Amino acid sequence: MASPGTPTFDQLRIFLAIVDTGSFAAAGRKLNRAVSVISYGVANLEAQLGLSLFDREGTRKPTLTVAGRALLAEARSIAEGMDGLRAKVKGMLDGLEAEIDVAVDVMVPPDRLGKVLRAFAQEFPTVQLRLHVEALGAVTAMVLDGKAIVGVSGPITDGVERVAAGSTLMVPVAAPDHPLARMDPIPPGAGRDYTQLVLSDRSRFTEGRDFAVVSPKTWRLADLSAKHALLREGIGWGNMPWPMIEGDLQSGALVRLAMPDSTEGVYGFWGIWRRDQPPGPAAQWLLDQFVASAALCPKVGEAANVLNAIPTIGAG
Repeated sequence: MASPGTPTFDQLRIFLAIVDTGSFAAAGRKLNRAVSVISYGVANLEAQLGLSLFDREGTRKPTLTVAGRALLAEARSIAEGMDGLRAKVKGMLDGLEAEIDVAVDVMVPPDRLGKVLRAFAQEFPTVQLRLHVEALGAVTAMVLDGKAIVGVSGPITDGVERVAAGSTLMVPVAAPDHPLARMDPIPPGAGRDYTQLVLSDRSRFTEGRDFAVVSPKTWRLADLSAKHALLREGIGWGNMPWPMIEGDLQSGALVRLAMPDSTEGVYGFWGIWRRDQPPGPAAQWLLDQFVASAALCPKVGEAANVLNAIPTIGAG
């Protein structure tokens, strides 16, 4: 049995144009070709494949044969792939990155991150993105090591350019059955007597440095979701970003602790990049969106007003 030939992309475009417009003449107008050229292209495609794609008998409007219907999805897939290839090449010729690596602090609220990345996907459909979610100094480390072209970081060090990108409010919390949650008021130093769940830093830049650590008894975790789960289980107490535990405070799964020696604080974010590796158009657009989204997010003062409406344990 003879093997089918290899159709050209132009032949597939003619085939799809006839399907989409409903006639050879309309396909010719769409592609700016003579009807004779359209007919010749389809005939050559059918000869290459060894199949009849259109039923031309008894009707002025060409209709797909069984074989034509079976091959239609494959033809569209090839055409869409070619269009994507051309768009990516054009972007690269215009200076647009083919792909970018972005490092983001785990404290960035998920809804804010999702909105920015959704907008990025719509704005730059040809740019592939690799997202790295890290804690503390690990974001800066990835940018300085060249593993990410831009980052949205909390703690930073020298060697990067930066622009303010908003903040979040950190709140000390515990499960309602935790000993600290049963104290009223919580005396100064009480937090040192109980295990504090602490987010660990895997980077060399802030390794060994503690942020808002009060207790000598600590469990150190590399994952913020794991810390959240352990707090809800009553294993320890710790500081959490307000957007992540807002629902827990409202439902009572966690309670806010009024600790004299562990005050609520602002965790600031910075958009960062290496001085010797400025971001390209897509990466710069992404940084700009993070900065712009900071202005639309609830201000820390507004978050504090919301928190003030939630009962605090240990205030006396």
